[in-house]
Amino acid sequence: MKQLEEEFGMDRAIEIETDDEDDEAERVCHDNEDDNESDITGLSHVPSHDFMDPDIAPSWPQSYRQSMDMYTSVTPSVSFIKGSSFLLQTEKRSQATDIESSLSKHLFSATNSDIDIVPTSIPPIMMSSVSVFGASISELSMPQQCSYSQSLLNATNALCGIGILSTPFALKEGGWIGILLLFLFGIIACYTGILLKRCLESSSQLQTYPDIGQAAFGLGGRICIAIILYIELYSSCVEFLIMMSDNLSATFPNAQVDIAGIHLNAYQTCAIVATLVILPTVWLRNLSLLSYVSICGVLTLALVVMCLVWVGVVSDIGFNPSGKALNFSHLPITIGIYSFCYGGHSVFPNIYSSMEDPSRFPSVLAISFAISGFLYAGVAVLGFLMFGEATDPQFTLNLPTKLIASKIAGWAVVVAPLTKFGLSMTPVALALEELLPPDQLASHTAPILIRTSLVVSTLIVALTVPYFGSMMALIGSLLIMLMSLVLPCACYMRIESGRLTNFQITVCSIVMGVGICCAAIGTYSAVASMGT
Repeated sequence: MKQLEEEFGMDRAIEIETDDEDDEAERVCHDNEDDNESDITGLSHVPSHDFMDPDIAPSWPQSYRQSMDMYTSVTPSVSFIKGSSFLLQTEKRSQATDIESSLSKHLFSATNSDIDIVPTSIPPIMMSSVSVFGASISELSMPQQCSYSQSLLNATNALCGIGILSTPFALKEGGWIGILLLFLFGIIACYTGILLKRCLESSSQLQTYPDIGQAAFGLGGRICIAIILYIELYSSCVEFLIMMSDNLSATFPNAQVDIAGIHLNAYQTCAIVATLVILPTVWLRNLSLLSYVSICGVLTLALVVMCLVWVGVVSDIGFNPSGKALNFSHLPITIGIYSFCYGGHSVFPNIYSSMEDPSRFPSVLAISFAISGFLYAGVAVLGFLMFGEATDPQFTLNLPTKLIASKIAGWAVVVAPLTKFGLSMTPVALALEELLPPDQLASHTAPILIRTSLVVSTLIVALTVPYFGSMMALIGSLLIMLMSLVLPCACYMRIESGRLTNFQITVCSIVMGVGICCAAIGTYSAVASMGT
């Protein structure tokens, strides 16, 4: 069981640089070794899954918890990759053990089997006594305990993203009645978010979405869910790059370049420039400063929405009702875009685990989904009333270029991805670094090459498929439907097998069926729209 604690302690390691904490950590570990063993023996009964077997506890992805916690961290510390990566230092620990101090709780606590087990929010201190250059480096994983208001802000920020730029376009494609799907998906996604909470409560060892996947379906479930989550993050980075390139090329339509007989239009030129600007952000080893996106993201979103309202009220555009009641032929595109708007399930377990009072997590979800749902719907209605059938996949491209509000909105959606790109790509980079041999991670070259290659590959995809709306519909239909609707229900039914009522089984089965059908239809339509 101690081995199991070590495996999951590694998942929460956050690197800080110091000169003398190794010795202190060793003393504390030695003093508390006996206490830890006695606490572990008091672990309450948990469901019998492969996940609970320490002999097959996987080591990949160890970095998921730490990298996703950056979305809720507020500790300003940034450093570039140098010497060795976070993963190598974690792997080369000579000793790693969980300890209890006056500032932290035990990872496992003895509880009655009839009482729900809630994961602790303060993880143990992880110590590294070996580093590549002999520096004394300790890894202290202590994510901030989030208050109710902070958790609500994090959940709202996770839901309110770039999908808001395309909701007017989705309304145009699916018709006025189709907007009811936006609220329907919000209700279903909120329900599946609560299902994730119930899965986490089944064992104190569960902390992340991949943990839930392993508890339900073993090692294969963990790896499968992790891969889907990383593909989702990677695809979001492609969307960020397309969004930046579209708005930059609209601002600089004459930015065309001829190099060695190759003509680059404004979009291609701006995509390359945006990639060069973004690239240094993914070289950062510690992105806790960029995790201020929990505030900046919401503020940027509010600024863009206010600019849209201002243009509609002040300019000659006005608000003119138009459009169809329902358009069945384009409804799958609408479904994909609306589902993209609720893709926050990958960070919900982290938000839950970081709460001071996890029992209030359902109300956090309900309020954040209500806020985001009405915000999405309001922007969809305003944008479509303003631009009608001429609505673009990004409403910022419809704003009159001569207005100051339009310029502010355009530059806001260009600057915002500079932080979000790094936060989204770093988990993918860390997961790939885990697969490399330790000797290759001893140099800073391998991590930088991995991260540079990932950024360059997003540029290639953005140049090959420069369709913001279709790409969003594809991500929403194929990935978000799986992560937000299908897999939460599947994991919950598997983990709670034999303890669910017929009504609960029926509801989960219906949600899974709806998710699978929408995923298949939406994916086909999104791919077809790219071909046209």
